Amino acid sequence: MIGSWLDKLRDIRRRKTWTVERANGRRGEDLAHRFLKRQGFKIVARNYRTASGGAEADLIAWERDILSIVEVKTRASEDFGPPERAIGEAKRLHLLRAARGYVHKTEIPWDRVRFDVVTVILSDPPEITLIRDALPNAMRATV
Repeated sequence: MIGSWLDKLRDIRRRKTWTVERANGRRGEDLAHRFLKRQGFKIVARNYRTASGGAEADLIAWERDILSIVEVKTRASEDFGPPERAIGEAKRLHLLRAARGYVHKTEIPWDRVRFDVVTVILSDPPEITLIRDALPNAMRATV
């Protein structure tokens, strides 16, 4: 409960200087982070960027012996469709690059990597959904 209270305070502060979209996105990441921890994930990185800065993963977490590269998609409502529809080809390539960078740096076997999506609808209370293994296997081999 204290964590959600602190998240709300951070959100209020961010909205004073950030755009609505950026503040919503960060709030969604905060909520996804707490959600995954409650689901038993161990978060090891947040907003992980490759050394070149060309790719980013919102969250990287272990679920037992699987490394999950997590994209968080947040929307104020579902009026324009589900959040996961916003993951296009360019975002998939960025996630793959971020994953490969992290795996190379940490020497984790590629067969232990999975790509998940957490969707957050900022209703009251927020609706949070985890989509495991959201990136098709065929897509993994292209980068």
